Amino acid sequence: MHLSRFLLTALAIALPGMASALDFRSAGEVAVLYDAPSTKGKKLWIIARGTPVEVVISLDKWVKVRDASGTIAWIERASLADQRTVIVTAATAEVRQAANASSPLVFSAVKDVVLNVLDNPNTGWIKVKHRDGSTGYIRASDVWGG
Repeated sequence: MHLSRFLLTALAIALPGMASALDFRSAGEVAVLYDAPSTKGKKLWIIARGTPVEVVISLDKWVKVRDASGTIAWIERASLADQRTVIVTAATAEVRQAANASSPLVFSAVKDVVLNVLDNPNTGWIKVKHRDGSTGYIRASDVWGG
């Protein structure tokens, strides 16, 4: 009886954390990432505006995030934007007019290019926009952050 209560309690605690593991945001500005949720923490590195991050934990003014390489750090909540972005992880990724591989090519994007997410219907393709205004669909497997 006590074991089942313990397991239910543990599951209830774990579920909100797992749900937030799929919450992606992007840096709204150039921002410093820290090893702790404080400006007194050790400065780890700086991320560029638009860089996608995965939200791991949210506190009042701080958010623990994971970047595309898997590194975890803290960022001030005010530095995050609601705009979703993805970063190309493939050597070259093709952006198509429609969400299928036989659709005409709009443009190619190389590794580390950041694209704005316009729609993510969870079909294996993500509708994206390049900073030059070009839009199309990219394979979800070729990017991180979607």
